[in-house]
Amino acid sequence: MSQLWLLEHGRAQRAAREAQVRRARRRRGARVLGIGLVVAIGALLGLMAARAAGPGTQMPRRASLGRASAVRPAAVPPRSGYGAELASVAQRVQIPLKLPLRSGLLFDVHTGQVLWEQRAEDLLPIASLTKMMTALVVVAHASPNAPVMVTPAAVHFSGSGVGLLPLGKRVQLRTMLYGLMLPSGNDAAIALAQHVAGTRGRFIAMMNAQARAMGLTCTHFNTVSGIVDQDNYSCASDLAIIAHAVLTQPLLAQIVAARDAVLPFPIKGGKLYLYNNNPLLRSGYPGTDGVKTGYTTAAGRCLVASARRGGAWLGVVLLHSADPPGQAQRLLDAGFNALRS
Repeated sequence: MSQLWLLEHGRAQRAAREAQVRRARRRRGARVLGIGLVVAIGALLGLMAARAAGPGTQMPRRASLGRASAVRPAAVPPRSGYGAELASVAQRVQIPLKLPLRSGLLFDVHTGQVLWEQRAEDLLPIASLTKMMTALVVVAHASPNAPVMVTPAAVHFSGSGVGLLPLGKRVQLRTMLYGLMLPSGNDAAIALAQHVAGTRGRFIAMMNAQARAMGLTCTHFNTVSGIVDQDNYSCASDLAIIAHAVLTQPLLAQIVAARDAVLPFPIKGGKLYLYNNNPLLRSGYPGTDGVKTGYTTAAGRCLVASARRGGAWLGVVLLHSADPPGQAQRLLDAGFNALRS
């Protein structure tokens, strides 16, 4: 099989996936239920659409939690939904980022409205940001107090990990979730997936089913941990929805807000000490309460972070960033300032 054929085949696959995403977005736009007339100066007339929220589920679907007051240009199809609608002009952030960033989004966690974005619907590998969905599927299908078997596959992991999981022992699921989200344990991801679904393949199918249930239109999973880049991708607007689901799930919200943790563990001494990789938590950025880091060579340095200030609650998504902590802090600071004005 020639290298040229493989290259063309890969391009065709990528083009097909992108076409599928574009069709899904058009379908999403066609489902808009409410239309309001907005009068502007002179001959300018714009339409905004808002989709009513769907029936409640255990985890949030892609539904608007608030309505934007900004009018999109007539040439641009209106977007609706959490992580898609623009905030009012006064609340939007205009800030140049000096260092490279492939994709990003600054959003209001309460409403889902977008204060700033850069290529927010580009499909990109997301590395260990994948683990946000892993955690959501686990808590939806298993008890925090359940004992999780440490399997051979979990012990023979690649990449980042808890690193001390004892083969053949059982570890409380809650402890495994901390190991999944704080040090980004690929070993914990494998053990949790096998506990919930029996195999990693079945668990990945559950992750993709949950993505569809949440209305995600540019997300596909091919790994429980994020260690695999091929066919494991999302976009900043979908990641805002996933982050919101994590931040509003009580146990996961508690976990991702922890700077460190001491947990019961079946080894000598009986305790496991874990430290959060989140650079905003590590540096003490005011109000930080989540959520997840990620890195592979293909994905680059990725960060989803959130912080509260006063009554405001903002989230930021950065994909393939040259400076995740610096860019996150600049965007969050600008967002909080815009909301105060």
